[in-house]
Amino acid sequence: MELRHLRYFAAVAQEGSFTRAAERLHVAQPPLSRQIQQLEEELGLVLLDRESRPLRTTDAGRLFLEQAVQVLERIEGMKVMMRRLKQSGRPRFVIGFAASTIYAALPDLIRRFRAAAPEVELNLVEMVSLEQITALKENRIDVGFGRIRFDDPALRRDVLREEPLVVALPRAHHLLAQEGKLSIASLAGEPLIIYPREPRPSYADQVISLFRDRGLEPNVVHEARELQSAVGLVAAEVGVAIVPASVQRLRRDDIVYRELAEPGISSPIIMSRRIGDHSPLLALMSRVIIEAYAAWGQPAPKGLG
Repeated sequence: MELRHLRYFAAVAQEGSFTRAAERLHVAQPPLSRQIQQLEEELGLVLLDRESRPLRTTDAGRLFLEQAVQVLERIEGMKVMMRRLKQSGRPRFVIGFAASTIYAALPDLIRRFRAAAPEVELNLVEMVSLEQITALKENRIDVGFGRIRFDDPALRRDVLREEPLVVALPRAHHLLAQEGKLSIASLAGEPLIIYPREPRPSYADQVISLFRDRGLEPNVVHEARELQSAVGLVAAEVGVAIVPASVQRLRRDDIVYRELAEPGISSPIIMSRRIGDHSPLLALMSRVIIEAYAAWGQPAPKGLG
């Protein structure tokens, strides 16, 4: 499978026609059709319903299109990033971050870093913790902020803080009739929304473990692609979700957040970097974090000095 297969399939699926897709791609229709057939043969799945007019994607095709678009957008973003770097000639620092960390302390750290190094081109790339591992090893990012603990001899990881978790419920939910905190046991029978759907392991597995560690089986009804989708599904009364406390900053009128009754339920915010990377900008990021914790009146994480 090559990038051209993704581009060709996306064009056909979006246009609903091999003819219009061929015109859009500036290729002949027969080779385009052959490329899509080769893709389906490699996957062992039918991606297009060729009997429909206009052409429609199958269930497998819809899922493949979603992933293909994400890959193509990421590639285009990389090209734009490299063009900007070439044009600017400025030093560049790339931060990978899990979506939920942007509601916590990360924005303040980014502002402080920009103020300390205004000459640096700072790029932010949203990616889940597992994707950050590969991105660091491939030198596509310089530092990652995520939530999943893992061991890798090539990477150093520092827990910046343990963030409490809360439960997000639609405003009309029956559990809100009771006052105070909600237990994990009280949520076991409720339809649960987890995120991200993939790649795994992820924060979703942290949430599932909260139940299984207590001998309970969660009633997972939907695996959302990302945090914002999960919160939207809660508002639509599809189910409830367990989220980091900083997500409450979204301040939606159709969602109520409740603390969990069990003490110590939290999710870490972890900074990841390459072992042996002694770049000045990475050292500056560490210093910014230490100074930020001092300003917040909190002890800095160990190992950042």
